[in-house]
Amino acid sequence: MARTKYIFVLGGVASSLGKGIISSSLAKLLQSRGFSVTIQKLDPYINVDPGTLNPYEHGECYVTEDGAETDLDLGHYERFSNVPTSQANNVTTGRIYQTVIEKERRGDYLGHTVQVIPHITDEIKRRIKLLGKTGKYDFVITEIGGTVGDIESLPYIESVRQLRWEMGRDCSVIHLTLVPYLAAAGELKTKPTQHSVKTLLESGVQPDIIVCRTERHLSESLKNKIAKFCNVEPSSVIESIDAKSIYEVPILMREENLDAEVLRKTMMPLDSQPDLGKWEDFLYKLSHPTTEVNVALVGKYVELKDAYKSISESFVHAGAANECKVNVKMIHAEKITDENANSILKDFDGVLVAPGFGERGIEGKISAIRYVRENNIPFLGICLGMQCAVIEFARNKLGYKSAHSMEMNPDTKYPVIDLMEEQKKIKGMGGTMRLGAYPCKVKKNSIAFKCYQTINVSERHRHRYEFNNEYLSEFEQAGMKATGVNPKENLVEIVELKEHPWFVGVQFHPEYQSTVAKPHPIFVNFISATLKYKNEK
Repeated sequence: MARTKYIFVLGGVASSLGKGIISSSLAKLLQSRGFSVTIQKLDPYINVDPGTLNPYEHGECYVTEDGAETDLDLGHYERFSNVPTSQANNVTTGRIYQTVIEKERRGDYLGHTVQVIPHITDEIKRRIKLLGKTGKYDFVITEIGGTVGDIESLPYIESVRQLRWEMGRDCSVIHLTLVPYLAAAGELKTKPTQHSVKTLLESGVQPDIIVCRTERHLSESLKNKIAKFCNVEPSSVIESIDAKSIYEVPILMREENLDAEVLRKTMMPLDSQPDLGKWEDFLYKLSHPTTEVNVALVGKYVELKDAYKSISESFVHAGAANECKVNVKMIHAEKITDENANSILKDFDGVLVAPGFGERGIEGKISAIRYVRENNIPFLGICLGMQCAVIEFARNKLGYKSAHSMEMNPDTKYPVIDLMEEQKKIKGMGGTMRLGAYPCKVKKNSIAFKCYQTINVSERHRHRYEFNNEYLSEFEQAGMKATGVNPKENLVEIVELKEHPWFVGVQFHPEYQSTVAKPHPIFVNFISATLKYKNEK
């Protein structure tokens, strides 16, 4: 096979046009032709990683198997490609500068003046090439965050310019732009795209392919106009019209021949056709549900949908697997109390209590869990949601009214959630948690075993506080069982209620491993339980 090919996806005109979805869709199409593909994200912000970023700033923090806290776009990459990502798949300006400064402090530059060019750009190029040097991939797709023209993106654009010169036909650039429709004029306007490409050209980068986000179909004359003004072939102007679901985009890009155009530009064989049969089966189930359920997602960032992006997409996957439409309603935890929980939650077929950090909304989550526990409503608690289930059970079943987590109340008399001893010595933020994939041993005759159909599983974590094993025997005697345990550290990973039809709390994040090809079994089983509850109700 030829050398690894590098595809760069840049954005222009406006942010949030969907570079991550286009990158993921292209990866899916190339995969379906038999090529091995990985995707990486270069983020221009100066934070070292998204781990310390508020979700309001940058949406969900996605965690890879090797424990990297990364941009949420890596979740899209995995959900589309079904290929795990790693630390090498997400690079920030903060990490680039941190590495260069550490080299300078060690004397690696032998006293030379350290500059953006060549030192910063060389480090960017080194990071871009890391995945290709593994020899595992035919294509490395690199999405550059932000918009062409942004000050913070300039070193990345310069790195692309240099790589284009160095790699020749082993490198190709896709530029995603906006072609807006002006209702007053009744026209689609190409001028923003022209100006965006002009800005890119000023940086020395000529795009090979232009993908145009639009809400109306582009005529051939408009495509030809864009091609002439932007120095590309008409076949290299790709329409990306608004879709009902992000999962339709690979099909739309196949119809526009995006993958074929990339293969032609990089001189790769075109002797196979994309096989998207299983993807189309998923889309059919997604668009032709036979029933529907209503699920409440209780959290504290509910006004920001990207804060729970992986959970929302996991419900899409699980819904399709059950041929069921899952209507998810976000409910602010702070609005729930013991007194109003019935009026807020009584019409739902299932409740998920979301992960998070900090004290805000904790009591509302606990009230929601008490309601679903006492009324036999299917419940799934993730990370902090699982810990809240433990606290609620301690307070209302064991009678420890002041029970709490040491994270929220360091002075609690009953610390049912506590730090591991080794974690108590760690100071500061960022990289201080149990991060990435850890093993879990599942007990037979449990809901968890029914989900997984195996004893040994691996799941991804992002937390510091744990179930306090000093209370485990009391919990189990009262009916809350530890049905999943980390075999090495003896840490509780899964709790279930013996006398409840479907009540599961997991310390890990199952949503990080749910993909179109492999919907996560816990979500699939949870939706199955909500269907049963709805039918019985």
